Amino acid sequence: MSIGAIALWALAVLLMIVGLIGTVMPALPGVVLVFVGIVLGAWIGNFEVVGTGVVIAAGGLTAASLVIDYLSQILFARRAGASRAGLIGAAIGTVAGIMAGLVGLLLFPLVGAAVGEMMAHQDIARAGRVGMATWVGLMVATVLKLAIVFLMIGLFVVALWV
Repeated sequence: MSIGAIALWALAVLLMIVGLIGTVMPALPGVVLVFVGIVLGAWIGNFEVVGTGVVIAAGGLTAASLVIDYLSQILFARRAGASRAGLIGAAIGTVAGIMAGLVGLLLFPLVGAAVGEMMAHQDIARAGRVGMATWVGLMVATVLKLAIVFLMIGLFVVALWV
């Protein structure tokens, strides 16, 4: 194996590792990075070792994770009775949380949804419900995305060794 091929394999693995980390850190497009690493790994082997079926499956899982990520907070918040202001507050909280690190990522969507809801309805109980529902949606999405990422990496590893 040439030095160039080794460097490309190292890049593919690095993309998957950073993607795995990015799955729990919304500032990084985690699942997408894992997918790019899988495509690179398949390309290095001319799609013979890791075939197009694995790449297509990984692409489908990537698309599913994006849908899950987008819908989970909204569905949980809506189920708790969130208004448009609560949803906007959650989105603003998520963006602010990205800049504030891990604690911000965990707390700011909840706080943003609650503040948005308080501004719209001046009902602290409703604001708390919506904030918690938004946070639960974020956690559910994160767990599901982690499962998807591990499945994608598992498919890739099995394809390499089988």
